[in-house]
This record gives sequence, structure tokens and C-alpha cells, in this order.
Amino acid sequence: MTAVLMLFAGRIIDAFRDLAPVIAVIAFFQIVVLQQSFPNLPDVVVGLVCVIAGLALFIQGLESGLFPLGESIAQEFSKKGSLTALLAFAFCLGFGTAVAEPALIAVAGEAAKVASEAGAIADSVEAQEAYAFNLRIVVAVSVGAAIVLGVLRILKGWPIHRLIIGGYVLVTVMTAFAPAEIIGIAYDSGGVTTSTVTVPLVTALGVGLARSIRGRNPMVDGFGLIAFACLMPIIFVLAYGMVV
Repeated sequence: MTAVLMLFAGRIIDAFRDLAPVIAVIAFFQIVVLQQSFPNLPDVVVGLVCVIAGLALFIQGLESGLFPLGESIAQEFSKKGSLTALLAFAFCLGFGTAVAEPALIAVAGEAAKVASEAGAIADSVEAQEAYAFNLRIVVAVSVGAAIVLGVLRILKGWPIHRLIIGGYVLVTVMTAFAPAEIIGIAYDSGGVTTSTVTVPLVTALGVGLARSIRGRNPMVDGFGLIAFACLMPIIFVLAYGMVV
């Protein structure tokens, strides 16, 4: 019990240290530049404590649960030798983590609200919910496809730089033909998919798979899936805007 408390105390200290620059910047501009006191200071302090505790628990959860789980699953799939099962799992993992991503949910909801105000969709709750849901599904499918591509790269040993460069060349070409209203959303979609839910599991999958395949270097081949998860949503959302 004592060891657990000491470990958690260490995590709290690490989390506070990581957040200290953000706290210092906000405090400086609020007190020195704006010369104003913090509104609802007790609530701010309580919220800050919750953030620090939550970050500490989140990091501990990643190291104790998600990273080992993702690596063990990847290694078990490689032992079974079923490429179809591995690719199906990769797609489902990418789809499931992306569709549950809080950042994607928030951005999709905000995009639906702005689209409604701009007259791009009907000004109703149903239309906004449908727009946000469709955007989330398109992005989730794209992340699933991205993880499949990343797994194939690990298995085949394809050079990552050629795939990434080719992908962004395609993005540049598609941007010239896509509706202006969808371009910003598409580019943001590439960022919001790689957050708290997606990154740990996808990274663990790539590293675990690279470790379990003879001739693969986890440092060289295990990483890079997140890059595909950033790139593919841009392509898919641009295509969705051009078609729909």
C-alpha cells in the first residue's frame, strides 16, 4: 500500500511539473498583463487539482494497462499468422478509438453548429446531429484505414517517408478541388484524431507488432502509425466534401 501511495505521489509531482509552465503563463498574463484577479479562484484551484490528479492517473493507466495490452495483442496476432485477422483488428482498433475520441466529438459538434449558422445545413438539432455523426464516422473510417496501412508498412518494410510525402501531395491536389467550407475542417480532423484515446493503443500496437516480427526494429518500424492517423482523415474528409 505504501509503495502504491509513493508511486502515485511521484506521478502527482510529475504531473504538476509538466503543467507548471502552462500555469505560470496563465498566471503571468492574468496578473501582470491584464492586471486582474482570477474569477472564481476557488473553482479554478479545484479544477487545477482535478487536472493534475487526472493527468497522473491517466499516465499511470497508460503504463500499467493500455501499453502492455496493446503490445500483447499485437504479439498474439503475429503468432497466429493470420493477416486477415490482424488487418481486421487494426481497422476496428482505429475506428473504435477515433469514434470515441473526445476531441473529435467536440470538433464535429462545433463544425455542425457553424455549418448550421452559415446555412450549409438546415438550422435544426436533427441536421446538426446528423452532420456531426457523419463527420465522426468518416474520420473514424479513415483512421481505421490509416492503421491498416501502417500495419502493412510494418509487415512489408515499406519506407514511411515515401508514403507520407505521397499522401501530402495528394492532400495538396485535393485541396485545390475541394469546397472551401470543408478544407479547414478536414485539416483539423487530422489533428483531433490523435489524442488521449487513439495514441496510446495505436502506438502500443505498432511497437508490439515490430517487436514480434523477425528483422523489424521497433525504433524504426514500430512508430509511424500516428502519422498515418493524422494524414488519412484529411484525405477522407476532403473526399467526403467533394462528393457529398
